[in-house]
Parts: sequence; structure tokens; C-alpha cells
Amino acid sequence: MLQLICLPCVLLIRQTLLKQKSKKPLLLLLRLLLLLLLLLLLPLPLPLPLPLPLPLPLPLPLPLPLPVLLLLLLLIVLLLLPLLLPLPLPLPLPLLLLLLIVLLLLLLLLLLLLLLLLLLLLLIRLLILLLLLLLLVLLLLLLLLILLLILLLLLLLLLLLLLLLLLLLLIIILLLLLFLILLAMLHNLFLNVSFFGVAVVVNDDEEEEEEEEEEEEEEDDDDDDGGGGSSDDDDDDDDFDYDNEI
Repeated sequence: MLQLICLPCVLLIRQTLLKQKSKKPLLLLLRLLLLLLLLLLLPLPLPLPLPLPLPLPLPLPLPLPLPVLLLLLLLIVLLLLPLLLPLPLPLPLPLLLLLLIVLLLLLLLLLLLLLLLLLLLLLIRLLILLLLLLLLVLLLLLLLLILLLILLLLLLLLLLLLLLLLLLLLIIILLLLLFLILLAMLHNLFLNVSFFGVAVVVNDDEEEEEEEEEEEEEEDDDDDDGGGGSSDDDDDDDDFDYDNEI
């Protein structure tokens, strides 16, 4: 497509160069510059049907970005525009200068627009990166929140286990206290029973002693009545009673 666009331009430039006089070197330089730009844009060697006055080596195609390529195409169109106008081929110098100034202004405007476009693209990329960064931060915060919730649940479970252990210890302590109270009550009961038994035995012994004393008194009375023949028996009885009392 570039070749189809450039072939008529090259033919026009060739005709201009052939008809150009030495009085207009500025226009000649402009046409040569246009020719060089066309040759730079061509991806393949340009098949020229007519030989050029000066054989120029065609360079290899350059990997140009899309904005630069569009800019060069616009420059070519703007430079070829005077050739399409119904003007004489050797343009007057004021008109040519005016045309060049207009072209330069348009090129500057185009460059500014391209710069703005690039800046907008950079801003969009930066905003996308910031958005991704914010999403990453939000994900990290969400993970941190989940970890904090899990830690809080673990702490609550640990607190519940500690409360259960405390309740179990309280129950065990109460059971031990009840067991000790029961043991104390049983011990007091056994002591009371044993004391009551000892008291009963002591009372029985006292009653037996009283009965023995009464018997001795009766025997003494009998001995007083029966004489002193039984003094030895009384002495034996007194010894026996003394031993019993001991």
C-alpha cells in the first residue's frame, strides 16, 4: 500500500527535479527530503519504472512504532499537498515559506497530541498498576482480618477450656471437702459410740463395786453377829475387794 501511495509522489518529484532550475534551491531540498522520507518508510525496495537521475541506496526497513509511522504519513501528505494544488511547479518563495510554517505548526500540534496520548496511556497504566496494588493490599488486609478472626476464635476456645477446667477443679474441691466432712462426721460418730460404750462399762463397774460394798457390809454385819471366828475370811474378802477395785 505504501508503494502504491509513494509511486505517484516519486514520479512527481522526478518531474519536478528534471524541470527545477537552480534559482529555487529550497524547493529542491524540500522535494529531496520528501523522497528520503518515502524511502525510509518503504518496507521493500521500491521498484521504480523510471531511472532516477542519482542512484540512491535504499535502506532496510526500520521497526518504527505506530505513532511515528502515522506522523510520517501525515508529514508526507502535507508535503505532497502543494503538488496537488493547481499552482505552478516552481512555487513562489513566500508561499512556500508560508506553507512550510503551516506544516511545522501542524507537526508541532501533532507531536503535542501524540505526547498527550502517550501521557494518557502512561497514566492509564499507572492507574491500572495502582488499582492492582490496591487490590493486593485489600487481599492482604482480608487475609490479615481472617487470621485475626481465627486467632480470636482460638483464644475464645482456650478461654472456654480454661473455664471448664476451673469448674472441674471447683467440683473436685467441693467433693473433697464433702468427703472430709463425711469422714469427720463418721469419726465423731465412732468417738461418741466408743465413749458411750466406755461410760456404760464404767457405770457397770461402779454398780458392781457398789453391790460388792453392800455385800461386804452385810458380811461385816454377819461377822459382828457371828463372832470373830471368821476374821480370816473377812481379811481375805477385803483383799479380794481391794484387788477388784485396783
